[in-house]
Amino acid sequence: MFRRSDDFQFTRLLEDNWRDVLDEYRNVAAGVDAWPETQYYKGDWGTFGLYAFGHKQAAHCAACPRTTQLVEQIPGMVMAGFSRLAPGTHITPHKGYGGWAEFVLRCHLGLSVNDRCVLRVGSETRQWQEGKTLVFCDAVEHEAWNSGETERVVLLLDFRNPEFRRKLLNPDLTPEMEQYIRSQWRDLSAKEKLHYWLWRAMNVRRNA
Repeated sequence: MFRRSDDFQFTRLLEDNWRDVLDEYRNVAAGVDAWPETQYYKGDWGTFGLYAFGHKQAAHCAACPRTTQLVEQIPGMVMAGFSRLAPGTHITPHKGYGGWAEFVLRCHLGLSVNDRCVLRVGSETRQWQEGKTLVFCDAVEHEAWNSGETERVVLLLDFRNPEFRRKLLNPDLTPEMEQYIRSQWRDLSAKEKLHYWLWRAMNVRRNA
């Protein structure tokens, strides 16, 4: 389900500075990586992460200092990055990770869109607008299309749902996402590696 952007003060901050964010995306667009969970989309879906599951991606943030400054002002921000859908791409119906999605809200800031880009959350469908935010619950089934002839780019971020501030975020990651994390192992910091193994230990106990 969608939420009212006006209910979250930080959305005005993003909307007032969206052109700066778009400029930084253009500077790093060549570094966008394909989303690893290919079972969830048809076409070309790429991302450029700034924060992943609460951990700062230092090199990417250094390349986008203004965007990083903005997202770091958002109360409870735990995920941030650019999301690009190439023309003809469809993200199929899905829900966010259990243990995570139900305790956060997701925000999209439209950066580059066309009039054939659509996001469905539950029974409601909306279009992105450049310089405007959409806020929704990632735990509700959703899907997205770019049926236009130009790319769709948004700044995507997750922030803690104010109703669940003290909930432990323990995402039930897919095997594909785990494999992707391990493929990046040499580039992870010692802290990130430690958090990964702590997550593994908690997740095994939760699903035992």
